[in-house]
Amino acid sequence: MLLTTTNTVEGKKISKYYGLVSGEAILGANIFKDLFAGIRDIVGGRSAAYEEELRRAKEIALEEMQQQARSKGANAIIGIDLDYETVGNGTMLMVSASGTAVTLE
Repeated sequence: MLLTTTNTVEGKKISKYYGLVSGEAILGANIFKDLFAGIRDIVGGRSAAYEEELRRAKEIALEEMQQQARSKGANAIIGIDLDYETVGNGTMLMVSASGTAVTLE
């Protein structure tokens, strides 16, 4: 499935719009505790373990979104937006992905 942040795909025609699709993933407080327990992992102000968890959450959100699009018959998602939000008084981080499911020719 083609995923893009743009609203068009060069050389392709959108033949059908299926509407909004989205996916979410939430990292809980335990993940933060575990990550910060391994503080020695931080190099140059960056934590490889924390970044890996964020990447994993993004992949989960994108996969959920793709499943919704496939179930509607789409072969692409355009206009994708990724958001990162704290929830639960900052004890959790939510990664959400949304876009428009379409069929490209």
